[in-house]
Amino acid sequence: MTRPVSLCVGAALILVAQVAAAQVPGWPSERPPRPLTARDVKFPPYAVRTLTNGLQVIAVSHHEQPAVSLRLIVRAGGAQDPAAKPGVATMVAALLDQGTTTRTAEQIASAIDSIGGALGTGSSRDLSSVSAVVMKDSFNLALDMVSDVARNPAFAEEELDRQRQQFQSGLKVSYDDPDYLAGVVFDRLVYGFHPYGRPDAGTPTSVAAITRDDLVTFHKAWFGANNAILAIVGDVSSDEAFAGAERAFGAWPRASNAAAPVGDLPPPTRRVVVIDRPGAVQTEIRVGHTALPRKHKDYLALDLTIKILGGEGGNRLHRVLRSERGLTYGASADTNALKEGGDVVADTDTRSDSTGEVLRLIVDEFWKLQRQRVQPRELADAQAYLTGSFPLTIETPSAIALQILNAVFYGLDLSELEDFRDRVNAVTVDDIQRVAKEYLHPDRLSIVLVGDASAFAKQLPGVGFEQFERIPLEELDLALVGLRRPRTPVGPLKPAAFRSTGSPPVAADARELILRAVRAKGGLEKLRSIRTVKAVSTTVIDMAGTRAELPTTTSIRYPGSFRIEASTPEGPLVQVFTAGTFWVG
Repeated sequence: MTRPVSLCVGAALILVAQVAAAQVPGWPSERPPRPLTARDVKFPPYAVRTLTNGLQVIAVSHHEQPAVSLRLIVRAGGAQDPAAKPGVATMVAALLDQGTTTRTAEQIASAIDSIGGALGTGSSRDLSSVSAVVMKDSFNLALDMVSDVARNPAFAEEELDRQRQQFQSGLKVSYDDPDYLAGVVFDRLVYGFHPYGRPDAGTPTSVAAITRDDLVTFHKAWFGANNAILAIVGDVSSDEAFAGAERAFGAWPRASNAAAPVGDLPPPTRRVVVIDRPGAVQTEIRVGHTALPRKHKDYLALDLTIKILGGEGGNRLHRVLRSERGLTYGASADTNALKEGGDVVADTDTRSDSTGEVLRLIVDEFWKLQRQRVQPRELADAQAYLTGSFPLTIETPSAIALQILNAVFYGLDLSELEDFRDRVNAVTVDDIQRVAKEYLHPDRLSIVLVGDASAFAKQLPGVGFEQFERIPLEELDLALVGLRRPRTPVGPLKPAAFRSTGSPPVAADARELILRAVRAKGGLEKLRSIRTVKAVSTTVIDMAGTRAELPTTTSIRYPGSFRIEASTPEGPLVQVFTAGTFWVG
């Protein structure tokens, strides 16, 4: 008889718990602990000097460790690649430490290993870099090595061949990675044919075409003292740093080019592109548009806005998509700041069958930032993350060098590093709403979906995205306006209706045929009075033995507008001309 009693008691406890939960909004209400009080941060003393050849040198004394960090940046990267050969800057950077005119690649590696140091090279869209970290007693050797690899690369043919093979192997792997594909297609969508829209690593075609002359030309044009910045941070005095820089770099010639603006960014544009990967069980999603350059006065407020949307300390996207609906393992949003512009992007992945729902929710969160004021707690959490993590970015000589160089490269006042936390905490809820309204454009988002189109394409019209481009992965070409490489037909491509196996008939007098047609339509004056025409037809295409019927509607409004809507196997195609403007969607 005890068992029924236990069940009744258990049911009663459940009922009480449910009533209690119903009476307490949002129960349970526990929150993570508040961040600790921010500790004082003292930025180490620094000095700046420009050598006679134009090289900017920044010396930062930091005596906590007997180590020195050297970081040289050149104001040229992927944005300065030849338009037809993206990947040149990346290849140049990869070969800098693979042999110079005085040292082989093995000698460079042995020399840096023998002193327990590290040497590296790299490039990005805006810059190329050489860096080294050594103990203080190897400071002069490190300066010599950084100078040598930056100034005197050999670009040996055998090293170029080896790197080219590695690049092409890497790209082959990358093109199987939906995360990589979503990123490069998003950049191309957002920036168009602006230099920022080119893939830094190049394409299989461009990498195969890179020659030693391309590398030499790029290096000669951009690598020079007047186009570079050197940061020396660590256990050295300013006098030691400047004397060492003068000795190692004083004879470096000036570059033939100086970094110039790479042009205005295109405006945000609504465009939805689906990269079709049949058989994929997940969809990689990118949503965003162009944004502000790093130097812009509103950059910090916009960065905090995007932190609230999907960054550290905030992340509405993660809460909505992961915590509340379980549609993804993670979601985020970032601000990518560049020299001449930037972008904001939200990214996540999800099951194919939830692609449309996730996309709609992401776009809705962009709209909410514009239409609704953020909560003070949301802003405070984002500010706490930025201010709390800042000390970690200046703990080591290498980290300090990176912060200093970023500030100088982007044209910021170095004092902004010292009062960074004060500036972050000065941003208000009003500032967040102002920049959201001014710089976010939910109606003009560029969207990339990488996955099995057959599993989710039908969802898109139902969530507000009737128009989209469907591109099979094997036909993707980042160099083309439409991003799609045309299929190679067998034989001449002609509409089926224009093909004939017999001899053409003898035509009647053309003028008489036209007159008869005009009379049948009511006469010339009546035809001239018509201002709008709508024609519905079916276009039949026979390509390589495959017959396709394309339902087409053509609308014409005289004297100067038309619209053609066609249903193709890859999705709807719309062509419009009006008021002197033509567009395809």
